Amino acid sequence: MNSFIQFRKNEDLSFEAFDSELMEMYEAYLKEKGLVKNSTSYYMRIWRSVYNLAIEQGYTTDKKPFKHVYTGIDKTVKRAVPFKIIKMIKELDLSFEPQLELARDIFLFSFYTRGMSFIDMAHLKKSNLQNGILTYSRKKTGQRLTILWEELMQEIVDKYKDDSSEYLLPILRYCDINDRKQYKLRAKQIGRGLNKIGLRLELKAPLTFYVARHSWASIAQDRKVSTDIIREGLGHDNEKTTHIYLASISTSQIDRANQIILKGL
Repeated sequence: MNSFIQFRKNEDLSFEAFDSELMEMYEAYLKEKGLVKNSTSYYMRIWRSVYNLAIEQGYTTDKKPFKHVYTGIDKTVKRAVPFKIIKMIKELDLSFEPQLELARDIFLFSFYTRGMSFIDMAHLKKSNLQNGILTYSRKKTGQRLTILWEELMQEIVDKYKDDSSEYLLPILRYCDINDRKQYKLRAKQIGRGLNKIGLRLELKAPLTFYVARHSWASIAQDRKVSTDIIREGLGHDNEKTTHIYLASISTSQIDRANQIILKGL
């Protein structure tokens, strides 16, 4: 809804005004914003559901406004990269490019912590790390996760140590009402940095934090870590069958799996 309001520049619109030309314009607007094919399709499918409901309730007749826009599900490019690429990213000399170096280090921290999302990394506080255990709750699901603290993680924290900040990583600096503004700015800066690194390495797909997450899972699978432990390590708790199987898996097993994956970096 917010996206469509911005597209319409806050101008009201009746259901009768919905037509294929309007939706083609909206699709073009979304593409200009940088949304990929599956994302624009997702927006269109939501609007199609709303439009179909309006038809059912008699607000309009069906003018087939979605006939010229994409509403399917496109096969996505594989996001995971092999271990040798992770190592190549780690070994890049970015000492004279601090913005790229920060982006690289936050990406690596995500990989080290089993694909932690950017929003979760941004909000980590020093108090989340106690007695060699990093504990946090996923913003997306509320699930509480624990991670055994490793030397590679400490290296990044030491590199950006700031005694004046309560945050563990140099993403957010101040915990105040401007938190979201800081977050959005840093997300853009670091995202641009990762994109540049990906282009420099000539990767087939853009370098993002999804790549860190997918790569951790893929490398774990290559190293014969069980699917159940991989799912638990990633914090997947929304599948009933998975949840049943994972209930008996100890944290120590997941920590050992992560040590196996990080070995050699």
